[in-house]
Amino acid sequence: MAQKLGLNQVTYAEEVLSVKDGKATIKRVIDGGVETVEAPLPVVITVNGSAAPCRPQNAKLVMKYKRATCPMERPAEGTPYDYLYDERPELTLNQWSVADVDGDVNQCGLNGSPTKVKAIKNIVFQAKESKTLTASDADIEGMIKELLEEKIIG
Repeated sequence: MAQKLGLNQVTYAEEVLSVKDGKATIKRVIDGGVETVEAPLPVVITVNGSAAPCRPQNAKLVMKYKRATCPMERPAEGTPYDYLYDERPELTLNQWSVADVDGDVNQCGLNGSPTKVKAIKNIVFQAKESKTLTASDADIEGMIKELLEEKIIG
């Protein structure tokens, strides 16, 4: 996504250390350990699974915007809560088209997708045989030996 948008990207981020003077300083995890990088803004950041959890959302704001929609998603008139959109304009979300953002139609939708799916097949695996194992060391050792002999693992 970053490449398509022409933006910088930092992957495997653990922590955003600072954002100032048009640059973000980010701590990231790499194979050899931890690395601190600095990237000019705007930047796309992907977060590592070991990063700190996101802070909880503000419950009052969540409830305030609970029914926010773009005009295309509006419930039909006469349904519960349809009056809210007239009373509270902040519930109307902007909806932009490709033309609104000066986008290239050829880079959108199916035509713009870098992935082309040629066929989709349903595959159903059927067990030819099954074995029931106990938690004993002998059963587990026997299964590992069998998997190694048949070159399924190893």
